[in-house]
Amino acid sequence: MERAVLISVVVPVYNVEKWLPRCVDSIRRQTYRNLEILLVDDGSSDRSGALAEKMAMEDRRIRVFHKENGGSSSARNLGISMARGEYIGFVDSDDYIEPEMYERLLHAALTEDLLMVQISRDEIDEEGNRMEDVCAPPADPELFASGQFMRELLLHRGDCSFCTKLTHISLFREEKFPEGELNEDFYLLVRLLPKISAVAVLPEQDYHVFYRYGSNTRTRNREEFPRVFTDIVVNADRVVEIVKKEYPELLPEAERFGLFQRLDYMLHIPIPMMNRDNLFYLQVRGYLKKHRKQTWKSPYLTRKNKIYLLLLGTAPKMVRTVHRMLKGKEL
Repeated sequence: MERAVLISVVVPVYNVEKWLPRCVDSIRRQTYRNLEILLVDDGSSDRSGALAEKMAMEDRRIRVFHKENGGSSSARNLGISMARGEYIGFVDSDDYIEPEMYERLLHAALTEDLLMVQISRDEIDEEGNRMEDVCAPPADPELFASGQFMRELLLHRGDCSFCTKLTHISLFREEKFPEGELNEDFYLLVRLLPKISAVAVLPEQDYHVFYRYGSNTRTRNREEFPRVFTDIVVNADRVVEIVKKEYPELLPEAERFGLFQRLDYMLHIPIPMMNRDNLFYLQVRGYLKKHRKQTWKSPYLTRKNKIYLLLLGTAPKMVRTVHRMLKGKEL
């Protein structure tokens, strides 16, 4: 390694006593040793906070902070404010990482003189089975200019998670994770991209996402409607404004992104919630009606995407009823 750089790894902790040891042990086993581990107990009601304190007694690199429950973003922001490192990483407390992850990331950051670098990831279900890749890893390391990386995000090919990234502390001086919202990684990332030159993406799938039901975005109950599906629509409109200002050449991709996020919303909202009293739902439906021409002309939507979007703007309940019968098939 070219020089000794302290890495701060922030781990929000909330009612995860079953999975926390695996997560923290995977960070402690990093081949890059010059790091600190910040465990932020976000008002846990189980033994997670006490377990974190016990771990801190076993490893001087661990520091523990306790706060009232405020959500993952508030825990991350507290960790950032307490971090001493030049670079910051994030690990969700039910996930785990490979021993070489931070050594690889820091080497890439220093070699290419970058403020942000990214490793690849995979997803593991509750039974330990490997799931289909959400983001396909590159065959070899790739360097994406800021605009190129934004385009990958807008086409749903890029990884917006900060858990797979190593980010220079300077980027967090003015921007923080939005508190009280979901889809928070995307919100922050699209605001930071104009401030950096490029992002290096490494092929190694060193970050393991534990796909656990009961989290903010994962549910087995089709009548539940996680708030994330409304936040992704809100963030789609935010990114359009950023694209208009910073990357105007990407407006067709941003338009496609907004349509696709609304498709995701319409295909997940429970049918009983599709009513005249739901103003957000009415706004989404109105948007689909207003953008019929753009939907049909978009070069970035499949024919099936277009048909769904056009029909959801006119006969949403009927489409959802049919979709429920066909659920499981790819859009």
